[in-house]
Amino acid sequence: MVPLENDYIFKKWGINSILMDNFMTYEYELISPSNLFSNNILMLGRADDKNKRFDLCFKAFEYILQYIPDCKINIMSSINNTLFLQNLACNLNLENNIEFLGYISQPQIFFKNASLHILPSIGESFSMALCETKIFGIPNILIGLEYLSASSGGTVIIFDDSAELLAKESINLLKDNKYKKFIGKQARLSMKKFNNSLLLGRWIKLILSIYNNNYQKMIQDDIKISNSKAINILKNEVNLIKKRNQKLNNITINEILNISYLKNLK
Repeated sequence: MVPLENDYIFKKWGINSILMDNFMTYEYELISPSNLFSNNILMLGRADDKNKRFDLCFKAFEYILQYIPDCKINIMSSINNTLFLQNLACNLNLENNIEFLGYISQPQIFFKNASLHILPSIGESFSMALCETKIFGIPNILIGLEYLSASSGGTVIIFDDSAELLAKESINLLKDNKYKKFIGKQARLSMKKFNNSLLLGRWIKLILSIYNNNYQKMIQDDIKISNSKAINILKNEVNLIKKRNQKLNNITINEILNISYLKNLK
């Protein structure tokens, strides 16, 4: 599901793989985008998973409220095991501006009334949260995650875990209506290429290629990211790794590409 892995890293490791997207939960043509009128921020996913780093957004939100007092965060996630986040919201005096909505099977009403989605995860593979919000024309801020299939178009990508920087980018986007609408339009347009009918056809082609022993030809015919783009993405991600873990401060791209090194990494 990750082009960087499929097109570059796995090839270095001698792994034959083929890139497949997820099926979309919403059909592009059937969606009316958000009007982007509100100052509502969305956060989606497993809030109890500390690798999703909802807490980082809370710390950034403390700064955001100083400039946009009516701003709110709507969290769409099961509230099980999220007491640490609820306590953090109270400790930062944010409880009146953060709403834990719980699991919602039909979240469209909140998608249509949001102006920003923040994705601060340590890692993702495809990220349906990113895709769903972008289909609704909602701008996204990512921390790293440049390697995702849907990362380009309608996103602001930062390469630092600073709550202040995350807040600054959020404020810039929410307060500038022209900029916000431009990013939102780019977000929606970028999702046109994710088509369920085409993906179904690709799965059928894959299954037939295995039966007909043409699997390698299908791999060869796929359009892949360039080596230069892969190296640039790796440079950015390795720099993030170094910032996040001092024990890996000297890690190099060559070591990342060495599967034997990674196997022995504690």
